[in-house]
Amino acid sequence: MRKLLAAFVALMVLAGFAQAQTSLLDEIKLRGNMTCGVNQSLPGFGVIDSEGNFSGFDVDFCKAVAAAVLGDSEAVTYRALTASERFTAVQTGEVDVLIRNTTWTSSRDSEVGLNFAPTTFYDGQGFIVKRASGISEVSDFEGTSICVQSGTTTELNLADVMAALDISYTPLVFETADQVFAAYEADQCESVTTDMSGLVSRSTLLQDPAASVILPITISKEPLGPAVLHGDDTWFDVVKWVTFGLIFAEEYGITSDNVRDVAASAQAPVVRRFLGLDGQVMEQLGLESDAMITMIEQVGNYGEIFARNLGPDTQFGLERGLNALYTDGGLLYSPPFR
Repeated sequence: MRKLLAAFVALMVLAGFAQAQTSLLDEIKLRGNMTCGVNQSLPGFGVIDSEGNFSGFDVDFCKAVAAAVLGDSEAVTYRALTASERFTAVQTGEVDVLIRNTTWTSSRDSEVGLNFAPTTFYDGQGFIVKRASGISEVSDFEGTSICVQSGTTTELNLADVMAALDISYTPLVFETADQVFAAYEADQCESVTTDMSGLVSRSTLLQDPAASVILPITISKEPLGPAVLHGDDTWFDVVKWVTFGLIFAEEYGITSDNVRDVAASAQAPVVRRFLGLDGQVMEQLGLESDAMITMIEQVGNYGEIFARNLGPDTQFGLERGLNALYTDGGLLYSPPFR
């Protein structure tokens, strides 16, 4: 009996080990397609056009992962998710990765069960008000109504700040950003509060953008980035190092236009490893040796993604700020590919 029990335990251990070795990465490769949870109503970050095509800063990170894993940046199925839907979609496996202006917090790392890849956009929460309101600082919100989206850190941050400053206000909570800004335009509230990037994005959709102003006030830290489900280190590593790869490429001046030329002439060991010319860095992650070449050629580096969707030549005109490379005074930094 003891021998039978020991054999049973050994089989269960082996079964558990085999199960642990199965990764979503293998499933995605077999499927030939990746499912990415995104926003569909945040211009510059995630938006869908009349023909059903998704575009934006976050969408390009979905494309980068698909390019690195599958060799095709278009091998992505997008799932448009509201703020309250997004975590359930990850937990149930409806999406393989969530890249939807989502803030990295301790509870989301633990209770919600997410693993966050490196921050792709350093943001902070702010306010937009009508110019005619006369509101210029947080204390001016005494006795006002503020529109906010449910299921977000924005809602919680607002409550914390107002309680700390003993400011009496009425929160008007809505499910979607469209509802939030519709209520603001209908004068149901004096202000909308959300991430600064969201305010810049959504202000372009207002009937009269010039009639509103984004206050120069930031009340929180909002590190936004991709997230995957706990428990699959192999898939987490891929999403994490693809993100780092976009930053690394910008640091070393590797772009969609020159990546093939760089690969043909690179001498620096760090670049050669990154591009899969030496060593087995990419194979260790479960990717093809030329995964970074493919990704950069199809999607570009971090700087190209930022400039294309949010930079000075777009309607948003955002400066890099904290989202610049560390060499330019920002916070973006890639560990070594070694």
